[in-house]
Amino acid sequence: MFGGLTRYLDSIAARDPAPRSRLEVLLYPGVWALFWHRIAHALFRARLVFLARAVNHLSRFLTAIDIHPGAKVGKNFFVDHGFVTIGETAEIGDNVTIYPCVTLGGTNPANGKGGKRHPTLLDNVIVGSGAAILGPITIGVRARIGANAIVTDDVPDGATMVGVKARSTLVAAETWAKEFMPYGTPCKEPCEPGGERFEELEAEVAALREQVDALSAKAGSADPAARKSN
Repeated sequence: MFGGLTRYLDSIAARDPAPRSRLEVLLYPGVWALFWHRIAHALFRARLVFLARAVNHLSRFLTAIDIHPGAKVGKNFFVDHGFVTIGETAEIGDNVTIYPCVTLGGTNPANGKGGKRHPTLLDNVIVGSGAAILGPITIGVRARIGANAIVTDDVPDGATMVGVKARSTLVAAETWAKEFMPYGTPCKEPCEPGGERFEELEAEVAALREQVDALSAKAGSADPAARKSN
């Protein structure tokens, strides 16, 4: 038991440079949210739904992390800070990292029917701050979801998704091969992959300004000659 806890705390320390000791990691709200969820999930599977939801509400009050008792969560799950919502039919693999204000939500609840409504995150997925992953979609192994991305379609293994609506970015192989990518966004721009395009547009605007200035100077030098000829 204690060996498993030690390995779990060490897995978090490997993904977060802030803690100075395991005891500090033990105070993290994400650690306690997972602890309470294990209890709530066991009660939920035993069909003690009211007790499961009571534990869930206590956990949400204490940690600001809402994991539905029905959600399936794998090993070494790490929520960095809080304000995370995870729906009932969500499934989370091993070594998944989620940053603050993330939603693993459902779509199309208007028919009132149950079933798979929330996403599945496979092993080693990283979800950046503020991202929303919606619907019964699958996020592939080692995929990265950038900050504030909105994902509504399946994501292939190893892809990095950014933007609204989220789209894949091309990531160099040596970057993709890294075991862990903090914040889930291995690109120059923190949220959007448009940095090079912006630089091109700025260069075009600067060139146009030079042309306008040159034309204005030429027109100004031509005016005295025109007045003299008149």
